[in-house]
Amino acid sequence: MADTPSPGTELLWAALGGDPALTHHIAYGGPRGLLAARLPVMELARAAVAVCALAGAERAARLAGGAVPAVRVDDGAVATAFVSERNLRVDGRAPVSFAPLSRFWRTADGWVRTHANYPHHRAALLTALGTTEEGVESAIAERRAQDVEDLVYEAGGLAFALRTPAEWATHPQGALAARQPVLARERLDDAAPRRRGAGERLRVLDLTRVIAGPVATRTLALLGADVLRIDPPRLPELADQHTDTGFGKRSAALDLDSPADRRTFGELLAQADVLVTGYRPGALERHGLLRPGLVVAQVSAWGHEGPWGDRRGFDSLVQVASGIAVIEGSAEQPGTLPAQALDHGTGYLLAAAVLRSLTEQDAAGGTRLLRLALARTAHLLTGVLPPQQPAGASDAYAPDAWLAETASPLGTLRYTRSPVTYEGCPADWSRPPGVWGSDAPEWLTA
Repeated sequence: MADTPSPGTELLWAALGGDPALTHHIAYGGPRGLLAARLPVMELARAAVAVCALAGAERAARLAGGAVPAVRVDDGAVATAFVSERNLRVDGRAPVSFAPLSRFWRTADGWVRTHANYPHHRAALLTALGTTEEGVESAIAERRAQDVEDLVYEAGGLAFALRTPAEWATHPQGALAARQPVLARERLDDAAPRRRGAGERLRVLDLTRVIAGPVATRTLALLGADVLRIDPPRLPELADQHTDTGFGKRSAALDLDSPADRRTFGELLAQADVLVTGYRPGALERHGLLRPGLVVAQVSAWGHEGPWGDRRGFDSLVQVASGIAVIEGSAEQPGTLPAQALDHGTGYLLAAAVLRSLTEQDAAGGTRLLRLALARTAHLLTGVLPPQQPAGASDAYAPDAWLAETASPLGTLRYTRSPVTYEGCPADWSRPPGVWGSDAPEWLTA
């Protein structure tokens, strides 16, 4: 394995505020030529996993009072993990990645992409267009792309017009994403962190869904955290998505608009060390989710400011709006990345940011606020990382080397092992995913 730090690793480790000398603890290897694309997708993936593993190694060393252990980054493991949702099998059944109405559509003047995996987003799309599922294609074809985007947004749905990189650069949200750091880190006060006794696990409240946030908390669970995911009972997670990202976690349902559930959540928050949330701007204040000594990590599609700060979004939609779909295809025939790399890359970076914040907090205290956005990761991919080098033929690659199988309450699962590895790192999760919302909303006692 090679020990030369990748450019992306150096860049992301600096964004995390890490000691640059520690990147020499990382060794790289594995088959080359994976996640082939016009953009440097493999470099993003490799770097995000590398800094996550290094942040975990650094924290493990601090807790043990020893030296930072060696970190190993294998491109095969990384590339396999970045398509973990595609590798999943439940009793031999392949997952459902996109619903029929989640796709590109031709418009009168270009293209839009819609996302309708969730039933409420599907209903909003059909309401906006005033049609049935069978009539969506013709209803979109007779409209301008921008008109479809606006119409569906007003109805509470998700549709975004295809933009070129130049168009995104002049869009207010695109210009803002280009000016902001890939990771915003803020110390809010001088509060002391919650100190845990010997044997007590880190407690992480997970209020996220759809890949980026769940990948981060899945990684924290691998490293020993007690991760409790909380969802509203009337908005179940998509089954395969829950399964893929639910390893190592427990899942409970609470309605934060219910006084009783609100009290339960407050008790959980009072004992938590970390809160990871995908809520939109204002939710922390509205729901009272900040408390002294907490590490709060927020992930969003577009960022927490700007004209799209309150809009929902997914990896596929950010690719379309940010110009990535044009780069990977063309304005006449849009393309896609070989993985939902914005989601996965942001997820591993988010986990790294939490781990580094805990390490800094142990030394200096302070409530910590972290903010990441898929649109900022998109800018990293399109405008910051070195250009993709011609890949040539891929080395021999057999993803089975990084897949495993386990029994679970959901059936027999084939799943992807974590690419985060260092000396002493757990090799696998302590538990498979369970039934969504079936766990008690309480912390483990041991």
